[in-house]
Amino acid sequence: MSSLSKSLRRWGFVHKWSSLICTVFMLMLCVTGLPLIFHHEIDHLLHDEVQVAPVEKGTPFAPLDAVVAAALAHEPGHVPHYLIWDFDEPQNMLVSIGKTMDDNPASLRLARVDAYRAAYLETPDISGRFTNIMLRLHTDMFGGLPGKLFLGLMGFLFCVAIISGIVVYAPSMRKLSFGAYRRERPRVVRWLDLHNLTGILLMVWMLVVGFTGVINTWADLVIKVWQFNELSVIIAPYKDRPLPAQPTSIDAALRVAHEAAPDMRPGFIAFPGSAFSSRAHYLIFMRGNTPLTSRLGRPVLIDATTGAFAGSPEPPWYVKTLLISQPLHFGDYGGLPLRIIWAILDIITIVVLITGLYLWLRRRSPAASAARASAAVPS
Repeated sequence: MSSLSKSLRRWGFVHKWSSLICTVFMLMLCVTGLPLIFHHEIDHLLHDEVQVAPVEKGTPFAPLDAVVAAALAHEPGHVPHYLIWDFDEPQNMLVSIGKTMDDNPASLRLARVDAYRAAYLETPDISGRFTNIMLRLHTDMFGGLPGKLFLGLMGFLFCVAIISGIVVYAPSMRKLSFGAYRRERPRVVRWLDLHNLTGILLMVWMLVVGFTGVINTWADLVIKVWQFNELSVIIAPYKDRPLPAQPTSIDAALRVAHEAAPDMRPGFIAFPGSAFSSRAHYLIFMRGNTPLTSRLGRPVLIDATTGAFAGSPEPPWYVKTLLISQPLHFGDYGGLPLRIIWAILDIITIVVLITGLYLWLRRRSPAASAARASAAVPS
């Protein structure tokens, strides 16, 4: 046996077992990821929302302090963790609230407030929503960090399967015209051609989505490393300070953040004591102004007691990689047309996975084995 044949057998072994281990989980991720591409549209269709009365063009936004106060007035006994701008619906402000600042982030609720009138709208229970169930299955299978890391491993094996599949099938594809589909051959050969063709056509996209998915499963760890390294240097002098009894105005803090990053806009504000900030600071995450750069940006730390600028560290490369990977994974940086393309490619990926599973299930059939043996010979 030649060294090339031995090498191809080894790559074939890698492709077979990496594919077998991850295929069922990747099918689950593709199926659950499909509705998540259109989660806004699905939520609007399935769930009634409190309608917001339109405002005249040029109406100024309400003070942020009033927005937060409106949310807390309807949710007594709660404290704010985050104030979030809804870029899909600018008239909405979202206030993430919990009973204490030590609450598990997964248990926080989102209060929706009219951004122009500072009028409370609703705090919907999303735990039983179809899109939320799909999101939990897609991100961690309801398993928290261990579930995320497990799915990250499956995503890594998926990338290995794609790369090894290219290596294994490249020699046989040299004997066939690109895109060949031998409809006169046995079914197993036709499925093999379909598997190879769809896999080759989508290999770059599948690698991008697979790799960015792996990165997203590391999000919790990436943020912790960032906080422990870069942010800890800034907040070290404040580590023993208690939560401020009367924090400074949110609007005043935002004005200071705009002075530090004048060409950027706020994405969210983390309150003192929340998972993204220290016990002494507001962390205001400022973003770019284009669909892609809106996912990037930098944090601005504001002393929550004095309202003074405390620092604005440039996010390290691994945080930027995480921030870029999120819109690339879901295709939500180019509007509805790009999301439709992402959905079509997701469906084709499901075809790749199903045909690969079918080929493996047929592997012990004598007829299928004979057909596969001749599959590399063009008719």
